[in-house]
Amino acid sequence: MPFSSYLGKTRRLGGGPPQSLLPSSAPAKAKAISTRKSSRKRPALINFILTNLVTIALSTSLLFFLLTLFLFGVPQPISSRLRPSPAHYRRPFKPRKPISRIKRVNDTAFGANVDVTTKDLYDKIEFLDVAGGPWTQGWRVSYKGNEWDEEPLKVFVVPHSHNDPGWKLTVEEYYDRQSRHILDTIVESLSKDTRRKFIWEEMSYLERWWRDASELKRQSFTNLVKNGQLEIVGGGWVMNDEANSHYYSIIEQITEGNMWLNDTLGVIPKNSWAIDPFGYSPTMAYLLRRMGFENMLIQRTHYELKKELAWQKKLEYVWRQSWDAEESTDIFVHMMPFYSYDIPHTCGPEPAVCCQFDFARMRGFMYELCPWGEHPVETNQENVQERALKLLDQYRKKSTLYRTNTLLIPLGDDFRYISIDEAEAQFRNYQLLFDYINSNPILNAEAKFGTLDDYFRTLREEAERINYSQPGEIGSAQIGGFPSLQGDFFTYADRQQDYWSGYYVSRPFFKAVDRVLEQTLRATEMIIALLLGYCQRAQCEKLPVGFSYKLTAARRNLALFQHHDGVTGTAKDHVVRDYGTRMHTSLQDLQIFMSKGIEVLLGIRHDKSDQTPAQFEPEQVRSKYDAQPVHRVIAATEGTYHSVVFFNPLEQSREEVVMVIVDRPDVAVLDSNWTCVQSQVSPELQHHKSKIFTGQHRLHFKVSVPPLGLQTYYVASGFVGCEKAKQAKIKHSSRSNTLSCPAPYTCTEIQSDTVEIGNKHQVLTFDAKHGLLQKISHLDGPENIVGEVIGIYSSSGSGAYLFKPIGDAEPIVQAGGVMVVSEGPLVQEVYSYPKTLWDNSPISHSTRIYNAEGSVQQFIVEKEYHVELLGQDFNDKELIARYRSDIDNRRIFYSDLNGFQMSRREYYTKIPLQGNYYPMPSLAFMQGTDGQRFSLHSRQSLGAASPKDGWLEIMLDRRLVRDDGRGLGQGVMDNRAINVVFHILVESNISRTSNPESNPLPLSPSLLSHSVGARLNYPLHAFISKKSHDISVQPPAKSLSPLSSSLPCDLHIVSFKVPRPLKYSQQAAEGSRFILVLQRRHWDSSYCHKGRSKCTNLADEPVNLFNMFKGLAVLNARATSLNLLHEDAELLGYAEQLADVQEGHVIISPMELQAYKLELRPHQ
Repeated sequence: MPFSSYLGKTRRLGGGPPQSLLPSSAPAKAKAISTRKSSRKRPALINFILTNLVTIALSTSLLFFLLTLFLFGVPQPISSRLRPSPAHYRRPFKPRKPISRIKRVNDTAFGANVDVTTKDLYDKIEFLDVAGGPWTQGWRVSYKGNEWDEEPLKVFVVPHSHNDPGWKLTVEEYYDRQSRHILDTIVESLSKDTRRKFIWEEMSYLERWWRDASELKRQSFTNLVKNGQLEIVGGGWVMNDEANSHYYSIIEQITEGNMWLNDTLGVIPKNSWAIDPFGYSPTMAYLLRRMGFENMLIQRTHYELKKELAWQKKLEYVWRQSWDAEESTDIFVHMMPFYSYDIPHTCGPEPAVCCQFDFARMRGFMYELCPWGEHPVETNQENVQERALKLLDQYRKKSTLYRTNTLLIPLGDDFRYISIDEAEAQFRNYQLLFDYINSNPILNAEAKFGTLDDYFRTLREEAERINYSQPGEIGSAQIGGFPSLQGDFFTYADRQQDYWSGYYVSRPFFKAVDRVLEQTLRATEMIIALLLGYCQRAQCEKLPVGFSYKLTAARRNLALFQHHDGVTGTAKDHVVRDYGTRMHTSLQDLQIFMSKGIEVLLGIRHDKSDQTPAQFEPEQVRSKYDAQPVHRVIAATEGTYHSVVFFNPLEQSREEVVMVIVDRPDVAVLDSNWTCVQSQVSPELQHHKSKIFTGQHRLHFKVSVPPLGLQTYYVASGFVGCEKAKQAKIKHSSRSNTLSCPAPYTCTEIQSDTVEIGNKHQVLTFDAKHGLLQKISHLDGPENIVGEVIGIYSSSGSGAYLFKPIGDAEPIVQAGGVMVVSEGPLVQEVYSYPKTLWDNSPISHSTRIYNAEGSVQQFIVEKEYHVELLGQDFNDKELIARYRSDIDNRRIFYSDLNGFQMSRREYYTKIPLQGNYYPMPSLAFMQGTDGQRFSLHSRQSLGAASPKDGWLEIMLDRRLVRDDGRGLGQGVMDNRAINVVFHILVESNISRTSNPESNPLPLSPSLLSHSVGARLNYPLHAFISKKSHDISVQPPAKSLSPLSSSLPCDLHIVSFKVPRPLKYSQQAAEGSRFILVLQRRHWDSSYCHKGRSKCTNLADEPVNLFNMFKGLAVLNARATSLNLLHEDAELLGYAEQLADVQEGHVIISPMELQAYKLELRPHQ
């Protein structure tokens, strides 16, 4: 995302005077240099010891050896079945005993001990935004001059070009106009001088360029990489967002880029470069560590946090996960200190000076001149001394913010180095400056072009020689001399009270499509793996292998949208359309393939060609990229039936109530054995002021589908052996009396002020005048006030990135409106089309409760909001749903990070509301001091806050006229109608828990909550037969149950796939062509688990991969990295015993992800 000077019209920085933006303390202290003790006269005892040193040492060693044998016995030989990594990758991991263990889970240490937490920083910082002089957000930096006497300053200037795969232009437009020229320039410029260096991040552009490049250019590029001039950093398909992206998609996008890079160039990145995501998640640090990355670089963190960390010399640290008591997740991080990643804000603390060394801003180039008034000039022999000393002064000042004398200076900006002239201007001028600095030993400095790897390698070498640890610092066994840190970096603010919490919600329609594509791709990968696993014959491979090109496109379209201007909703309208069209195309491709794949797996399809039309079609379809999905209507002709096949993408068997749409109410449901199934029929409802009933019917029935399996059901009309679907009873209230009762249902008028629906576990009470949920009463426990509110914030400063409300949200629901209650044996529902100030309400909503014995559905409340923030009436409005409960949460709540882990969120009155909004990709919950917990699961990424005690607030959509000054150049006006679905779970703990107010660590979901979230985010996939069949012809039972049994309740299959189906038949069968990624969930054991979620076993004991599948033998199982490119447990941070696969048995610690390469063969 372009991001340069303060005044840049094309930048994400916004306007304002150059020095009005940004805090002030005393000058930074000089760097500590390791001291040497002065010599003293030796006492007699020391003389004796020195004289007999060898004898004493041998005696002591012998005693230690004998003591060890006595205590521990004879040691066993250590072995690992994992291949060792190349020696140059990493210092050996040196495990050490953790200093403290904060809490224990199942006898396992759980809780990191660190030097710094982001909560500590927020508690300490006053957020006063004090102006600091030339470095507006810092202080006047100075130095003594002797800091580099013993250890000279080593400066690495790292040229880079940030290429957004879509923002103001589409990815293809950017490639054609800029990125391909930049890559051409890099190859030509670096080839001229081996001293020149460069780094490149985005594989989406590199892969596109590689396809177009001549063989000569490809070879030149490869040579530059191999000789160390050009480093691929990160190497993901994109530089992904870290707030909205789900961890599955993050793994996918990095793996897609890393595997292409390894296949094409034989390179595996080890340094991550993330200069533009708007805030940072520890999930990313964890995933990178488990992919074999060694170091990370980040930039966009709150400017007050940067200042505090710079003051404490903690901008470089080791990032540790909140649960990690063993230091196995540690990864080294460099945080850039200043406002931006452009050249004015990277050479040192004074942007007015640094801008003079951005030689592409000299007159004659396309870039804007320096807004501070002093512009760069060509370096020559007459001015080189003055210019070099001026630049070195900035380097020295920046160096004082860090502990070591190894300094990183990025040199680039968005889409830079687009021409040879521009590249030469930078390389030529800087080389002259370097030559002057390096030729003057009195300066105690060496400056040169470098890569990120050059910097980190030199820094680690220096940290090996000199101890930079501060007194009492815990640090890390990974690298000495640096503090350890735990926490995340949300919500980002770049200046004043400009908090970037708007993008958590911008373009929510496409945030929802992102997750649909993710779960559809995941399910398709599973079906392909099952097809190839069970088949193992050339004729069976035609279908999945023939689909491999579209599969790769789907992976890459999902990966592309994870870009930090994609899923964030911060791109131009036509770019959003491009992302949406790509995702829509892939969704259609995947659904068509799944329709054919299930036929093969069920033995229906005998022609295995990809060209043959499918007999089934997906139950939900989208007519175009920006349309809501619609349900296919089953046309139930008398005397016929339609088959409905369900695929369960989860590792647990599922029993739940499902819904299909039928055109007539007098139908029955049968299972695959032609046994009658209880069903319910009710009128279909829609978002409309008067025409609420569509004329179609919702058919609900309960299904049971095995894990990773298929099950068939039949919807029949005129089948005399079964009772027809039970008709729901309808109640309604409408002041205008425009509602007519749909045939053939019985309708009554709502008379009371309250309405109740319930099952045997809970009763929901609604305010009949407003149609809002008031309370949830548990039949075996307490009553919880819910106090649902629908409100709107007004704003004049919000935009795609920023949320800047004016005052509090105003409730919009008035007394009146339309309310419809539907009550049946399986589902009860309250639908409300509220009366508002506007003739057409921007929202309608349904609340459902299920009678589903044996299913987690019976414990949840399902909320579905239909949102239409369309038209100028809603300009500069931001719509929220708020739950005002009686839970005493002290304005503390917990939201998830990337669907992977939870983070504790505390409301700080010293920062505005927008700074207290946080990303909620899939879950938020609040917990009272009495252990009452209110959890809200979402199937898409949104933003959440707890602005008052007991409140949980979720933003649903936003419509904004103005640009917010971050470079996009437009507001967000392309709203689409959306359905936002929440699953609400209210729980009471069964044992005493810690007080959220006093416990700084994040709490974990209960086992039941995990189960609820999994079923919402990975729903059953339904497929309906295109043709009806005569009832007189009953087919044989059709189902598939590939797992031997459900996996333990806390073990989740993240992914089961064949990474390269196109090369499947070319790879040796003795190899490992399948991938299985597992996650062991951590759950809060103080909440009821086994009984409520039908949990039968947990992953406390080893899981046997060899016995996992039914009818399939697992061969050659071995652990691998999450990007599938490393097999060294030490390199990935795993304890050796956790990564080893002994006779198929694997142990996975809570919170860990573990990938395995497998070979599958059908049993003979």
